[in-house]
This record gives sequence, structure tokens and C-alpha cells, in this order.
Amino acid sequence: MASGEEWQIVRRGKGIARTGKRVQTEKPEASEPSERLRGKRRITEAVNELKGDNFWLEWRELLSGCLAASGRGSSENKAVSKRACLLDCVCYGLGNFSSCVSARYQLAMLLLLFDTLEIPVGQCSMYDPVFTVSECETLRELGFTVLTENEEGKRAICRPTLFYLIHCGKALYNNVLWKNWSLQVLPNVIVIGNSFLGIQERFCSQTQKDKASGLTSNRFSNYGTMSWYC
Repeated sequence: MASGEEWQIVRRGKGIARTGKRVQTEKPEASEPSERLRGKRRITEAVNELKGDNFWLEWRELLSGCLAASGRGSSENKAVSKRACLLDCVCYGLGNFSSCVSARYQLAMLLLLFDTLEIPVGQCSMYDPVFTVSECETLRELGFTVLTENEEGKRAICRPTLFYLIHCGKALYNNVLWKNWSLQVLPNVIVIGNSFLGIQERFCSQTQKDKASGLTSNRFSNYGTMSWYC
């Protein structure tokens, strides 16, 4: 009888532990609205801070100039905006912008870019496997489309598309290029991210070059891919 009572105590103890776990999982859900509100406030603050910063002002002029020179716009801002608003946009690998300051400023830069070029936020798809539930909801509330599946950068485009890939890995860049590797499609690929030349210079073996042959190809000049890097 004594041993039976001991087993009953152990079972009740497990039940109490399980009940405690259920209570803990409910807390983050209850705090999500306040987290999203706080997150959006921080994003707004980052946008307002960047608006008057020389880095953003210089980058905006460079970007408008590249659009005009590429034939996707003219030297006049209105013409550039008219062409740019037809762009689709894909953003991979942004990071946890709710906790990472760098990721938050990258998101703020993207929002300023959309505002300047008059690109609807709804035309931009976002994905990063590290996004929290709260961050996904925040992005949706801002108007972004949040992807639910990892495309691994293998998105085939059918119209001019801006890929916002700040500080993503070389494999992601390579996948984006190879998925759209044709004379007809590649000129419609616009990349804002790392320098392709810088990536090539960092390859230390032929094996690495073979694995990222899209980035090491000499055919970019013929295909006309646009690339701006930060």
C-alpha cells in the first residue's frame, strides 16, 4: 500500500507539471498585440531617423540614377516612380527585426525605398525562417506578403523583380540567378545586396566557385543584370 501511494503521488506530480506547461504557452500569445505595437513603433522611429540621414539621401539618389540609366526609368523622378511601381519585390533573410537593430534599419530602408519609388508594399513578399509569429503578423499589418514556405531563393520571375538580399549567403544569391538564368529573364532581375565582385574575390577554392557558378559567371555584362550593394 505504501508503494502504491508513492506511485499515485508521482502521477499527480506529473499532472501538475503538465498543467504548468500549458499555462506558460499561453503567455506569449497574450502578449503578441503589445509586442506588435512596440515593434511597429520601433520601425517607425527607424524610418524617421533614416529620412534625414546622409546615407539614405545619397543611396536614394544612386538608386534613382541606376533606374534611369537602366532604361527602367528616366532622369525625372516621376518617370522613375512610374516604372518602379511596376516592380515586384522579394525580400529574403531580413532577420529578427524586433530584436536586431541592423535588421530593423534594413526594413526601414526597404520601406523608404517603396515610399520613394511609389511601390505598393503589398507587391513585396518576405521570408526568413527565423521570423517569429509576432514578426510575421507585424509584417502583414504593414502590408507585406509573408511567405509560408522556404523557396531557397528559387523563385522564377515573369516580370521585373527587385530582390532585397542584404547580407544573405552566397547560396541564396546563386539560386536566385540560376532560377532565372536566360537571356529573356535575367535582365528583369534587380538585386540589392552584397557585391558580386566581393563574393567572387572571397572564394578560396575551385570547388566553392563551382558550387556558386551563377555568381562567378562572366555573362552578367551580356545579360544586363542590375545589382546594387551595401
